[in-house]
Amino acid sequence: MWLAPEEVLVANALWVTERANPFFVLQRRRGHGKGGGLTGLLVGTLDVVLDSSARVAPYRILHQTQDLQVYWTVACGSSRKEITKHWEWLENNLLQTLSIFDNEEDITTFIKGKIHGIIAEENKNLQPQGDEDPGKFKEAELKMRKQFGMPEGEKLVNYYSCSYWKGRVPRQGWLYLTVNHMCFYSFLLGKEVSLVVQWVDVTRLEKNATLLFPESIRVDTRDQELFFSMFLNISETFKLMEQLANLAMRQLLDSEGFLEDKALLRPIRPHRNISALKRDLDARAKNECYRATFRLPRDERLDGHTGCTLWTPFNKLHIPGQMFISNNYICFASKEEDACHLIIPLREVTIVEKADSSSVLPSPLSISTKSKMTFLFANLKDRDFLVQRISDFLQKMPSKQPGSSIGERKASVVVTTPESPSAAQDVLEQPASPSSTLGGCRSICTQVPTASQGLLKLFQRNSSTEVLGAKGAKEKMKEESWNIHFFEYGRGMCMYRTARTRELVLKGIPEGLRGELWLLFSGAWNEMVTHPGYYAELVEKSTGKYSLATEEIERDLHRSMPEHPAFQNELGIAALRRVLTAYAFRNPTIGYCQAMNIVTSVLLLYGSEEEAFWLLVALCERMLPDYYNTRVVGALVDQGIFEELTRDFLPQLSEKMQDLGVISSISLSWFLTLFLSVMPFESAVIIVDCFFYEGIKVVLQVALAILDANMEQLLVCSDEGEAMTVLGRYLDNVVNKQSVSPPIPHLHALLTSGDDPPVEVDIFELLKVSYEKFSSLRANDIEQMRFKQRLKVIQSLEDTAKRSVVRAIPGDIGFSIEELEDLYMVFKAKHLASQYWGGSCTAAIRRDPSLPYLEQYRIDASQFQELFISLTPWACGSHTPVLAGRMFRLLDKNKDLLINFKEFVTGMSGMYHGDLTEKLKVLYKLHLPPEALPQEEQEEADNEDVREKRGEEKGTSPQDYRHYLRMWAQEKEAQKETIKDLPKMNQEQFIELCKTLYNMFSEDPMEQDLYHAIATVASLLLRIGEVGKKFSVRAGRKSRDIACSGDHGRTTAATVEVESPVPELHQDTAWEPQLSAAGDLQAKASGDTHLGKAPQESQVVGEGGSSEGQGSPSQLLSDDETKDDMSMSSYSVVSTGSLQCEDLTDDTVLVGGEVSSHVAAAHCEGTVDADWCISFEQILASILTESVLVNFFEKRVDIGLKIKDQKKVERQFSTSSDHEQSGVSG
Repeated sequence: MWLAPEEVLVANALWVTERANPFFVLQRRRGHGKGGGLTGLLVGTLDVVLDSSARVAPYRILHQTQDLQVYWTVACGSSRKEITKHWEWLENNLLQTLSIFDNEEDITTFIKGKIHGIIAEENKNLQPQGDEDPGKFKEAELKMRKQFGMPEGEKLVNYYSCSYWKGRVPRQGWLYLTVNHMCFYSFLLGKEVSLVVQWVDVTRLEKNATLLFPESIRVDTRDQELFFSMFLNISETFKLMEQLANLAMRQLLDSEGFLEDKALLRPIRPHRNISALKRDLDARAKNECYRATFRLPRDERLDGHTGCTLWTPFNKLHIPGQMFISNNYICFASKEEDACHLIIPLREVTIVEKADSSSVLPSPLSISTKSKMTFLFANLKDRDFLVQRISDFLQKMPSKQPGSSIGERKASVVVTTPESPSAAQDVLEQPASPSSTLGGCRSICTQVPTASQGLLKLFQRNSSTEVLGAKGAKEKMKEESWNIHFFEYGRGMCMYRTARTRELVLKGIPEGLRGELWLLFSGAWNEMVTHPGYYAELVEKSTGKYSLATEEIERDLHRSMPEHPAFQNELGIAALRRVLTAYAFRNPTIGYCQAMNIVTSVLLLYGSEEEAFWLLVALCERMLPDYYNTRVVGALVDQGIFEELTRDFLPQLSEKMQDLGVISSISLSWFLTLFLSVMPFESAVIIVDCFFYEGIKVVLQVALAILDANMEQLLVCSDEGEAMTVLGRYLDNVVNKQSVSPPIPHLHALLTSGDDPPVEVDIFELLKVSYEKFSSLRANDIEQMRFKQRLKVIQSLEDTAKRSVVRAIPGDIGFSIEELEDLYMVFKAKHLASQYWGGSCTAAIRRDPSLPYLEQYRIDASQFQELFISLTPWACGSHTPVLAGRMFRLLDKNKDLLINFKEFVTGMSGMYHGDLTEKLKVLYKLHLPPEALPQEEQEEADNEDVREKRGEEKGTSPQDYRHYLRMWAQEKEAQKETIKDLPKMNQEQFIELCKTLYNMFSEDPMEQDLYHAIATVASLLLRIGEVGKKFSVRAGRKSRDIACSGDHGRTTAATVEVESPVPELHQDTAWEPQLSAAGDLQAKASGDTHLGKAPQESQVVGEGGSSEGQGSPSQLLSDDETKDDMSMSSYSVVSTGSLQCEDLTDDTVLVGGEVSSHVAAAHCEGTVDADWCISFEQILASILTESVLVNFFEKRVDIGLKIKDQKKVERQFSTSSDHEQSGVSG
């Protein structure tokens, strides 16, 4: 490649000059290519350690000046061929021009200008791509691609200098982190290390600190452990590795590949060594942290953050912290975790103004909201820019939202937009009554009162304070406490959230405020306000739609809190049905999962349908990620965290719990339903209060407190059942003595045993203990543990899927379990590669994780071809891709242009483990025409499109699963195909088969003997076909005449239409030339067709035509005579690679005088002999006469070696020896 000219002071250090002229020098890096010795090893080591560009481009061209003092680089090359091309261009285009110049400086200036012009011309075509990566980074990406054989689609994210510990010896080198792979390369004094690990194969990734490795990163896969250390910035490296591994796990979980964020703001000047992808991933990490901290919608993007102070009127202090600004929110988080959190939606903002600065209050900024609250920020570093950004976001707010005004007190510039109608303003000003926003829902649910209020208000009895007595007074005090809090700290989304707020939540939220505060703390209120009418629209769309999700919902409706009066009638059941169906319609990936019904029924008790829907959205998509998908991955991840925390906090109990296997049994029911299914309702709802405020941390703390409280009893348990009984009794007796709701009988309370009355446990006491003993848990720590456990869980699920798929393969397939597992990994890697690099989007697009395991990974024709070429024992040189295409069509039974693992293994097994007959049968089928006519293929494709559209409309329907059941049932039926069922082969197909066999033998040790044998067999079979033709040629003509004069497109049992075949005929097997001599003779004799006689006659003549029959042509000449007369000449034809139709028909010796002259005459007319045919039995019998062919097909080949080679091919390593060869060949 051409380089912008740079000055080189010492031209010959570490470089060897190979060519020179008065103006240019071509040099090679010392040690590259042949020889090099110790100097070459030292130079190679230096290049790797110092990350020199000479490692990728070991050739360069310099412009030399007359005094030989100064040189300028003008080009570099990775191979001799590339650099020679540049050298020749310079000689042909510049030398003559340069000889005219007199002045040395003019020559240098001219060359510089010319090279800059060439580079500008080359870069002109690259401009539209918007490639912003800096030059140094592009160079590193080029090295990575060359070193590890990665395609253009594999993007480098970042690279780091580090050491890889191979045994006890550290190897200094470079770690390249790409979107899909982790690569390492080291070259030290001739010792080369090259590693490539796919992120989807990583099972463990963690930072270690041991005596041997002070600060290292450990990366585990299923078959190796890797340690890397001596990083300049280990935290940054590990964080990036975590992100990339997380993306890979997400891809395995729901097939979401990495997509670059196009909306990300681009820097004016990109950093020297940071790629656009690295900035993208950093921005994603910040966005995720920002949204999780403040419970914001998933599409919210952080614009920026800055340090500042916030004036808190409740304690008259300026609290230091960080201000965050995004498209729709201004947020504040104090440096002390519990001091203060604040969320200001821009839709609430009325005035933003810059106040006067003072020494006490530098750079203040005042923000006022519609709820008459004013927030004062100070110590802002770049206040003017900040105000401008807020102004820009306010102007982009939807027009239907109330307007905002931005003012500046000193400049007296006030821009005010008209206020919206007061009714809309009231709605936004009063988050305390969220039900007032549900007018849209009433339009479609007018007869359903649950559309506008919680079910508890409709079904609560004896709710007056006088009747409730002490409990009522306690509830009244709680309400007063919250009202005082609202007065001091604000109410609604803009409330100051402090340690005082948490204290009140822990004491229990009053029944009347529970729905409102759940909406605020979870962030569901934000989404509900910004999506008015969305729920009503979903209900309308989903009403009457039938899917697997709706079927499961109907089944579980009456199991949702059946003990509560609200769900003992159609009113509550109908509301629950609508919410669950609407969510399944919104998020078909989750659809419906058991336990969602229990959680949703509780949400409906305290809020309207729309509020319950948005709370469910917050739970499933943000607060409990991946909990409710088909494999409950999120719950399994948190179960792993729970086990880890048990080991840390309760070590003496941990081992016992593992032995009993209790944790896996209890944690799923505890976490999935937030204790609602295992505790009395009025107690569990207190945990839900805390969960909406604190997140999953509370659930883990309470679970640990429960184990701690029952430790003594659990340690003496002898089995899982006993331990479950202990925990069940304890949970049944967790009571809420302050509850004002009438007690609801708990159906789970059936585990009482013994005569001792159960000890009641107060829920508030349990919460208090959980905070006292286990409050050291932090949200950041939990997220870190979640990542670690997610790797384990998803890889464990992938292993389960692999075992399930392998078990689904029939036992007679021939491969061992280990071989099947290896094949599955290769097959899966090929599918994933299509998602990595976009080589084939078909399989990636159609992958559906909800399908049965066997159908999840499928490959298309191009991917199959790559696997076939590397794994087949039948290597046919340049003919192999053609054979692969035919094999794919043979295996693709349902014609969806994709094959699953079972079909793939069936094809491989036929080639590796079939007997001689089976292998020949596969080869025979591969040379018959494909099964579908072109127009039928098109119709099939059209029907497939229609099916896809219907599938999209209906979602995952039960019919899909019935289809798979029918398919499996059909597979279990015995469908043994006999050799009699195989159609006959015409002349051109037979010639193609001979050509394939010839190519197949080209690299065999017995090559010459095999050529001789196949030539003999081919000659014999051509004679057999000619003899068979004599019986049928006249009858064939007569039958064709009948077919032409009658119905042209119709065939009967004895009258068969025969067409002149062309290479790669696309026609149905039912239309293949069935050249039955007996049938034709019968047709000729009677002039009519008889259904009963043709098959019998066909069988008689088939026997006569076979090599074992009495009149068989093979007995016309003895074996010795056949070999003596014909084998040498036929061998000469075959061995020249000319087994093509034209050459065979022109060769008069191969088939004998009479036969060949007839075939040659047919060839001269431009047609193939349509009457000639051969059966599979005849081919089999002929091949059995040649022992060398029999031995070739019965020889066993180890597929394990092929699989290992395939894994190497997937990631080709460009080692130093490769560079040397390319240099020499160049």
